[in-house]
Amino acid sequence: MKSNLSIMNSAVYIVGAGPGDPELLTVKAQKLLANGDVILFADSLIPEEILHLCREDAEIIPTANKTLEEIIELMMERVRSHKSVIRLHSGDPSLYSAIHEQMQLLAAANIPFEVIPGISAFQAAAAKLKIELTVPGLVQTIILTRISGRTEVPASEELATLAAHQASLCLYLSARHIENAQAKLLEHYPADTPIAICFRIGWPDEKIMVVPLNEMAKCTQEENLMRTTLYLISPALSQTKELWSKSGQRRSRLYHPEHSHIFRSSHH
Repeated sequence: MKSNLSIMNSAVYIVGAGPGDPELLTVKAQKLLANGDVILFADSLIPEEILHLCREDAEIIPTANKTLEEIIELMMERVRSHKSVIRLHSGDPSLYSAIHEQMQLLAAANIPFEVIPGISAFQAAAAKLKIELTVPGLVQTIILTRISGRTEVPASEELATLAAHQASLCLYLSARHIENAQAKLLEHYPADTPIAICFRIGWPDEKIMVVPLNEMAKCTQEENLMRTTLYLISPALSQTKELWSKSGQRRSRLYHPEHSHIFRSSHH
């Protein structure tokens, strides 16, 4: 029997499940899963282990074989039946999750909903690689993007244009067009720029390979990585001991003894 603290509203909760590792779910996501009446989850993108957090009597509905219209109809019907609905998405709902049209349809039908963020693959990949994507004096910008495929990318966001910044570039949903992506990246990044190929981050069969940019397509094809692959192209991947050997040349100012801020005076 639910306690008063665990009673949920009859609403849709759009929850980010993170990249795959159940332990990377937010506390709020875990609580919602533990108490939700109905769970709709993208079964091709979310490990079943995450469903172990759900109530034993929860209604579990896989959605990989359903259209948007079918999913929306299910969610609306369950909420109108006074049930709480968890719409579980991989990663973070704000990135490539197709929640925009879901929210529009729910709002038009006066169905209350809430969005709960999750950890994205680029964050989990950086943690696995033990890198910071914004290294002072080296790179201070992160670009999250994809190459045009069945979903067109606006002309102003074309990959070669974004690559010109030589920022930390996180490339989603691009494995099927990797030769084209590599050619566009090579217009602005040196051929020997280290890039990380990250397959199914957070899953038991995850793979992470760091190769030169000019081997990006070859490695992808040899490993047969066609889905659930993220690419990190970043000057931060080249950071080695030499980056820290020149009197803290690339050291962050935030914790430097000579840097003062509202919570701490400088120490000379």
